[in-house]
Amino acid sequence: MSAREQILERLRSALHDNPPVPHIPRHYREHSGLDREERIQLLVDRLVDYKAGVTVVDEAGLAPRIAELLAGAHSYVVPEGLDGGWLADAEAAAPGRRRVDTLEEPLSVAELDAVDAVVTASAVAVAETGTIILDGSPDQGRRAISLVPDHHICVVRSDHIAGILPEALRRLDGTRPLTWISGPSATSDIELERVEGVHGPRNLDVIILRS
Repeated sequence: MSAREQILERLRSALHDNPPVPHIPRHYREHSGLDREERIQLLVDRLVDYKAGVTVVDEAGLAPRIAELLAGAHSYVVPEGLDGGWLADAEAAAPGRRRVDTLEEPLSVAELDAVDAVVTASAVAVAETGTIILDGSPDQGRRAISLVPDHHICVVRSDHIAGILPEALRRLDGTRPLTWISGPSATSDIELERVEGVHGPRNLDVIILRS
């Protein structure tokens, strides 16, 4: 019998009497009651409080804003599923800077560390907590590309903004690799000295796309 089989057999033995599962009351809020504009404004407020850069644009303003944020970057990486139209202005301004990360040919950690920025989409955002969630979809890529480069530019569609966490969780597939982002990477030592960039990008710019 393998170690796995032994563990499973012990679990079956411990649960042989099939004890009833107690009812757990859940009285927390399940709906925020906020309309779309209120969700946008609340998310902006929280992100600014976290020291993230925030811009709200329409479709026509998205590519120019991304180009503006990438103006100082010598190179940047994008997941293979990102909408190429979002990068049209950045490519026109300075072609040849884009690196594409694919599952077949992923960039190494050293290669990711050498690029200045990353541009991704997002799965869901939580307005109340200022949290942006990536789920590894083709337009978001694997977790490493959003953690290694020093500058993360993240596009959040306005219809992907949930008011509170329970609303966001209902939109997510819990079997996917989820990355939860609340502002730029930061931590504090015992004297409460804030240090940024310890375990992720020092700079986070969020572009909220009205849709």
